[in-house]
Amino acid sequence: PGATWSAASSGPSSRVESTARFSWTFVSAIGGSQSEMSAPVDEVAAGVASMSTGDDQPSESSNAGGEQVVTPWDVAGGADGKIDYAKLVNEFGCATIDDALIARIEKVTGRRAHPFLRRGMFFAHRELDQIVTAYEKGEKFYLYTGRGPSSEALHLGHLIPFHFTKWLQEAFKVPLVIQLTDDEKFLWKSMKLEDARRLARENAKDIIACGFDPRRTFIFSDVNYMCTPFYLNVLKIAKCVTFNQARGIFGFSGESNIGQVGFPPTQAAPAFPDCFPHLFGTDKKSLRCLIPCAIDQDPYFRMTRDAAPRIGGYKPALIESRFFPALKGESGKMSASDPTSAIYVTDTPKQIKDKVNKYAFSGGRLTVEEHREKGGDLEVDISWKWLNFFMDDDDKLRTIGEAYGSGAMLSGEIKKELVECLTPMIVAHQEARAKVSDAVVDQFFSTAPRDFDSMFGELVGDAPAPSEGPVSFQGGENLVASNAPGPAVAGGEGNQGDDAGSAAAGDQPLSKSELKRIAKEKQIAEKKAAKAAEKAAKAAAAAQ
Repeated sequence: PGATWSAASSGPSSRVESTARFSWTFVSAIGGSQSEMSAPVDEVAAGVASMSTGDDQPSESSNAGGEQVVTPWDVAGGADGKIDYAKLVNEFGCATIDDALIARIEKVTGRRAHPFLRRGMFFAHRELDQIVTAYEKGEKFYLYTGRGPSSEALHLGHLIPFHFTKWLQEAFKVPLVIQLTDDEKFLWKSMKLEDARRLARENAKDIIACGFDPRRTFIFSDVNYMCTPFYLNVLKIAKCVTFNQARGIFGFSGESNIGQVGFPPTQAAPAFPDCFPHLFGTDKKSLRCLIPCAIDQDPYFRMTRDAAPRIGGYKPALIESRFFPALKGESGKMSASDPTSAIYVTDTPKQIKDKVNKYAFSGGRLTVEEHREKGGDLEVDISWKWLNFFMDDDDKLRTIGEAYGSGAMLSGEIKKELVECLTPMIVAHQEARAKVSDAVVDQFFSTAPRDFDSMFGELVGDAPAPSEGPVSFQGGENLVASNAPGPAVAGGEGNQGDDAGSAAAGDQPLSKSELKRIAKEKQIAEKKAAKAAEKAAKAAAAAQ
């Protein structure tokens, strides 16, 4: 929307898309083959489904109408049951990550690209090229990602975005903010607010165990942190979005509670640095923001990008991933209610082995003879797909792919390779988590003002031990980082959310495909509302 693309960018400059409600709960869903997207991919990764992760996954199925549906709560493939990622990129108007952009990232960071990047798991972006260009010129930026805390234990899919975000943080040597939306889970799920707040801290322990450094990582829960600087941005963003727009984007209906309707700006706000004066100071343009997320979240952050110029901030850049396949197959579903559908970070080595051997969908043939003749089907085999995510050694991965694809390696053997890959990783995570005390969690949640400059560049030595004194989790106008850029010039926030002038300051008119998509999402929302009302009426009649 209204973006100025650099010469390296291949994406259009503006459009608005719609989707259903957004949550930091990533989804596991159906995946398509790598051939469906135009981003270059390491040949060993052919057929890897994409990622997003979560507890309450969107429903996945083949759409009888032939039209795929990709929203944060519904993911349905087309007539063939697969997600067409090239189509998503075209509809959303984002750009694919090409070899040239990966090479620039490697050059400017001095590091080889993460396997998720070079193998095409993170394959699309919005203005990532501009972030890289600014970084090449010496400009700073920060990362923002999050999690919707709704389960006691995380599964492997939950860890993927944090592993990649950690790599981004270490490669670019920049600060990171992680939002835990305990308020969102309370509003949408049958959950007590106290439980949502508790799960936020429990989930934070798993996030911290991924290896983040508290010197440049801030984790916050919405309920604890909400403060004047944050709320000011929430209000300004909210004023930029009409109810009709919100209904079209998030699928709100007459059954939605007003807390749900008012929540989206809370998740958009962290994309603006002045929400965190104790980290970045009070200038809304002190830093640009890069958000690692799944492709289904793209339309949501289009709303954020539409609002950005109207409230005087930079449009956040996005780096977007494909969906992480469920253990039982691409059309399966990772669900907290089905422990056999995923590998959890609390699983023992025996549980990991049993789950992989019993439940990992196999691309092996019916008989050994047929398998030797035709080879394993890499397009559907989950062990192969997961190895593409978790095995670092490209040469070994290629050897396994060639052996299994030719029939020289059997299904049981590739499952053994996956078990040997996953087990030490999960054991290491469990050991790291055991060291995360409540005091360590408090250290990451602390709003004590930081030194702005110290969060960038190389970190010297180990992180300091947690403070023994009281820790505040709430932000405030008077908690300002030292050496941070000064406040924005008066009048720099434009109309601060007035509806007038949005076309000039925001984006171009919607395309026909986008108008069609919005209408389709509206129809879906209306059908769901009608079904809910019908169900409620029947229940009321039965009670009488």
